[in-house]
Amino acid sequence: MLLYRSAAWFAKGLREYTKSGYESASKDFVPDDLEVQVPGRAFMVTGGNSGIGKATAMEIAKRGGTVHLVCRDHSRAEGAKAEIIRESGNQNIFLHIVDLSLPKSVWKFVENFKQEHTLNVLINNAGCMVNKRELTEDGLEKNFATNTLGVYVLTTALIPVLEKEHDPRVITVSSGGMLVQKLNTDDPQSERTAFDGTMVYAQNKRQQVVLTERWARAHPAIHFSCMHPGWVDTPGHHPDGPHINLCAGRVCAPRSPPESSIWVRVRSAICGPQVCGCRCRASTPGWGPGCAPRPRARTRCCGWPLPPLPPPSPAAASSKTGNRRPHTCLSRGHRPHRPKRRNSLRSWKSWLGDLNSPG
Repeated sequence: MLLYRSAAWFAKGLREYTKSGYESASKDFVPDDLEVQVPGRAFMVTGGNSGIGKATAMEIAKRGGTVHLVCRDHSRAEGAKAEIIRESGNQNIFLHIVDLSLPKSVWKFVENFKQEHTLNVLINNAGCMVNKRELTEDGLEKNFATNTLGVYVLTTALIPVLEKEHDPRVITVSSGGMLVQKLNTDDPQSERTAFDGTMVYAQNKRQQVVLTERWARAHPAIHFSCMHPGWVDTPGHHPDGPHINLCAGRVCAPRSPPESSIWVRVRSAICGPQVCGCRCRASTPGWGPGCAPRPRARTRCCGWPLPPLPPPSPAAASSKTGNRRPHTCLSRGHRPHRPKRRNSLRSWKSWLGDLNSPG
């Protein structure tokens, strides 16, 4: 089954996660959504010294936002900071050297950070894909420690900081590779099976999505999102695995995915709606002050209907943010609420839809 799911997912990726998929999706982009300036808002970008993280930080800096780069490699991070300041003309770029695979270091960083800074948006972008089993100094499997535990500790520690600010958001850059993995709660550090770095990475990305859904339920004042950047040729690693080498010429440059991720981060219309990471303009009206639907807002995601939001609770109606629900969209073919078919003979296209099920 895993082989079948992987093959079906690869076929899906060729159609939707490559340059051609991005260009097809871009026909529905609304240019005005990115015509937003964000002076006075603070953004934290993990892994901001290269690839998608660096391109994201650059775009935020050009829009006047304060950027906190959280990186592990000091020399590369200094170079990225200097380049962002030079190209954007924005001096409000701060550098923090943190190893996300070390929970104690992350907690210590947050304790110091909240004494001196505020934060409106956290962007969990950093990640790794180690193909041979390695342990951190804490005895944790390195992929899990960085991609899952590091994201959990950083986000959890920063939630009190975010909740103090207006319109706080947390965006986690996941991966479409999670669609080939079901959540495995019995072996989070991949100790009981043969180690496969690609599948471990995919499991970590599944874990990130589940964490996002949990956080969104527990902290309704914060807008949580997950998004898939597509197949991107980044210098650090190929996040979706060795298939990148089979798609030479088809993968996206790091510049393209940040347009989708920046949309989630800065789009001014986000106020309690469903948000689709592929920028298909999917949204539903929010509840609370200022949450009127936009003229071009849809109640569909990638062509599939979204259910209406429930009536606001008394607490939500009186809050600044209203009801908020997490939304994960990992491709143009996302079917967020597709009912299961009773027919046991399913077409290949139906199986592709099933890859998006969270099971």
